[in-house]
Amino acid sequence: MEQVGLGTVLKEWGRIGCIGFGGPPAHIALLRELCVDNRGWLTSQEFEDAVAACNLLPGPASTQLAIFCAWRVRGRAGALVGGAAFIVPGLIVILALAALFLRGSPPVWVRAAGAGAGAAVAAVAVHAGVSLLPAAWKRAQHRLRWIVYLLLGTAAAATVGPWLVLLLLACGVAEVLAQRVPAPEPRRRPALPLAVAAGAGGGVLLSLAWVALKVGALSYGGGFVIIPLMQADAVDHYHWMTGPQFLNAVALGQITPGPVVQTVAVVGYAAAGLAGGVLASALAFTPSFTFILLGAPRFDQLRANRRVRAFLDGAGPAAIGAILGSAVPLARALVQPWQFAVLAAAAGLVLLVRRGPVLTLLSAALAGVVIVLAGGPLPH
Repeated sequence: MEQVGLGTVLKEWGRIGCIGFGGPPAHIALLRELCVDNRGWLTSQEFEDAVAACNLLPGPASTQLAIFCAWRVRGRAGALVGGAAFIVPGLIVILALAALFLRGSPPVWVRAAGAGAGAAVAAVAVHAGVSLLPAAWKRAQHRLRWIVYLLLGTAAAATVGPWLVLLLLACGVAEVLAQRVPAPEPRRRPALPLAVAAGAGGGVLLSLAWVALKVGALSYGGGFVIIPLMQADAVDHYHWMTGPQFLNAVALGQITPGPVVQTVAVVGYAAAGLAGGVLASALAFTPSFTFILLGAPRFDQLRANRRVRAFLDGAGPAAIGAILGSAVPLARALVQPWQFAVLAAAAGLVLLVRRGPVLTLLSAALAGVVIVLAGGPLPH
């Protein structure tokens, strides 16, 4: 294949970063259209294999797919340029919105829009989890254990926020043991990198760095998996944000283009201003770049590794359960009666009428503005 110029990578991946509203399904469709249908840089089989391999890794799968495709067409330089071009447009937008929504005294209509959109976030989380159920159930080989892992993930996200990651890891290990997968010979073990971070005390930026690394390295199944963890850290432990402000952050991560994990940039902005937002985003996406830059040549080995597949057989359904369970703490953060009415309407819109998350959140934001301007109380 003829080598693609870095300018082309910057242009095309930047375009997707600007128009990629709607989360991973939209990102995957746009990348396939570019790399397979229009340019022929990858075959259909190569692209599907890349999607499968990225789904085996922790972290934001669509971001890793974007980095992988850029690596595939232009090597490591392409991966760095393409990944940055995919991430930065959404980062700029979400930091600008964070400045608007989190500043000391935003206009009433801004606060009302945030309260409305935040009220709908729990419904969007349920929709994200429900959308993953059919394909995951079809792939399940041991369905009774699959159901147990799903329920455990749901319960953990609803109750033990900051310890959710340990539950996901435990489900993965339990499935490896249940399937009695033998350890591979050392010479055949894929030498994939693992992002290892150690928390240390002292300073907001250090605490923020630890939270961001956890978001980027330990999220299985998509951005909503780490919502309970972020909420526990940002709201309950470090008190960088209030509950309603966190709901605004999640909503902003949904309605802006690019990766949903950009929610962490709003958390960073609340903790330490613009520098905190940039730092949180950079660290949250560092594991994705690391996984691809060091592990992409071994993706075939990763997919063929029985222990990796067994681990995902346990961690995967637990992650879906965590997405569903994340709706509970999100709903508990609502404080005004009218917000629960907006949540119910949003649930009907996204689950029954099957409108997309972006339209649902924007409709909820508009409803919040109308209700507050008509005399409804704002959450404190």
